[in-house]
Amino acid sequence: MHFHDGTLNRDYTRYTQRKLLLIHAGLAALVLAVLYGIASGAARIPVTEVIRSLMGTGASPRFDLIVWQIRLPQVLAAVVAGAGLSVSGAVMQSILRNPLGSPFTLGISHAAAFGAAFAVMILGSGTMTSAGSIAIANPIVTTLAAFSFSMLAALFIVAVSRMRGAKPETMILAGVALGALFTAGTMLLQFFADDVQLAAMVFWTFGDVARADWQDLAILGGVTAAATIYFLFNAWNYNAVDAGDETARGLGVNVGRVRLWGMLTASLVTAVIVSFLGIIGFVGLVCPHVVRRLIGGDNRFLLPATIVLGAILLLVADTVARLVLAPHLLPVSIITAFLGAPVFMLLIVKGQRG
Repeated sequence: MHFHDGTLNRDYTRYTQRKLLLIHAGLAALVLAVLYGIASGAARIPVTEVIRSLMGTGASPRFDLIVWQIRLPQVLAAVVAGAGLSVSGAVMQSILRNPLGSPFTLGISHAAAFGAAFAVMILGSGTMTSAGSIAIANPIVTTLAAFSFSMLAALFIVAVSRMRGAKPETMILAGVALGALFTAGTMLLQFFADDVQLAAMVFWTFGDVARADWQDLAILGGVTAAATIYFLFNAWNYNAVDAGDETARGLGVNVGRVRLWGMLTASLVTAVIVSFLGIIGFVGLVCPHVVRRLIGGDNRFLLPATIVLGAILLLVADTVARLVLAPHLLPVSIITAFLGAPVFMLLIVKGQRG
C-alpha cells in the first residue's frame, strides 16, 4: 500500500511539474514578446535601449519618450486585454459546459459594444480627437453602460443554460441571436448619428489597443487583476461544475451562485475591455482550446496558462498589426480574426478526427 501511494505521489508530482513548466515557459515567452513589442514599430529601437529605458539607466530622451509614452502603454494594454478576454472565455466554457463559450460567440462583446456606443453617442461620453479617433471623456459612464448591456446578455445566457433540457448548441444559438440584435442596435445608433459621430463610431468599433493611455490602462489592469484573482480562487469550483451540476452539488458547490457570479465577473471584464478598446474577437474562444490541448482541462492550471497565452497572442497580433503595413497601423482585431479563425477551424477538424 505504501509503495502504491509513493508511486501515485511521484506520478502526480510529475503531472503537476509538467504543467507548471509549460506555464513558466509561457511567462518567459511573454517577457520576450513584451521586449520585442516595445522595440518594434515605425521607429526601430534596439532591445538593449529598451531594457535601459525600462530600467532607467540612461537611454536617450528620444527612446525614453517613445518607450514610455507610446509603446509601453500599447504593449501593456495588449497584455491586459488578451489575458482578460482569454480567461473570461475559459471560465464561460467551464461554467456553461460549452466549448464554444466566449464573450464574442455569446453576444456579450456585441452587447457591451452597443452599451459603449449608446454612452458615446447619446450620453456624450466620447469626444472626437484631431487624429480622427474617439477618446473616452467619461470612462465611468461608458463602462457602466457597456457593463449594463453586457449584463443583460449574460443573464439571458445564464437563464437559457438553466432551462430544462438546454443543450450547448442552444446557448450558442441564443448568443448568435443576441449578437445580431445588439449589432442591429449599434447600426441604428449609427444611422441617426451625424457625420462626426458616425466616423468616430465606425473607427471606434475596430478593436485597437493603441488608443489606451496610462489612465485607461490603470482601470483595465485593476478590473482584470481583481477578476483574475476571483477566477483563480474558484478554479476548484469550476472543475466541479465541469463534472456536471449534480456531481458539483454533491461536492458542496452552490452551482447557481458559481455560474451567476462567474458570468457576471467575466462580463464585467469584457465590458471594460470593449468600452476602452473596441471589439476584439477570437482571443477568448481560441486560447482556452489551445491550452486545453496542451495541459488538459484542470482549471487550476488551465486558467493561469490561458491568461499567459491570451496575453502572448494579443501582443503578437498587435506587433504584427504595427509592422505589416508600417508606418500605417492596422487595428489588432483584424489580425486576431485572420489568425484566430483558421486556428479554431483547425482545432475543430482535429477534434472531429479525434
